Amino acid sequence: MSLKIRLARGGAKKRPYYRIVVADSHSPRDGRFLEKIGTYNPVLPKDGGNRVVLDTERAAHWLSQGAIPTDRVARFFDAAGLLTRTARSNPNKGKPGAKAMERKEAAEAAAAAVVAAAAAAAEAAAAPAAAPAEDAAEGAAE
Repeated sequence: MSLKIRLARGGAKKRPYYRIVVADSHSPRDGRFLEKIGTYNPVLPKDGGNRVVLDTERAAHWLSQGAIPTDRVARFFDAAGLLTRTARSNPNKGKPGAKAMERKEAAEAAAAAVVAAAAAAAEAAAAPAAAPAEDAAEGAAE
């Protein structure tokens, strides 16, 4: 029997309240469990003392028996000093998808085309203005 230490939801609609329980991994989320080892109330402020309540002795016992905590419960155990949770890193998660990259490249290409057209227009406007100045300089030199 593989054991999980996980959250079982309780409370009313839009007012969550969780029990931290040890359960068989095949039992439903809010179903049968072996032991309740704490509570978690996400409605309370993060610095509140009663937000997470753990029976650390029982949690350590179940961890020694091979129970595997879920990610959220592992965070609670790490804060309580029962478990050292390794930092998870997914550098690809923050990258935009393929479609977004295509839109970005198209926008950059359009911006480059606008800059090139503006530079060509400025160059064309500057060329005729420079020619009369040269003609005036030649006329004054004569």
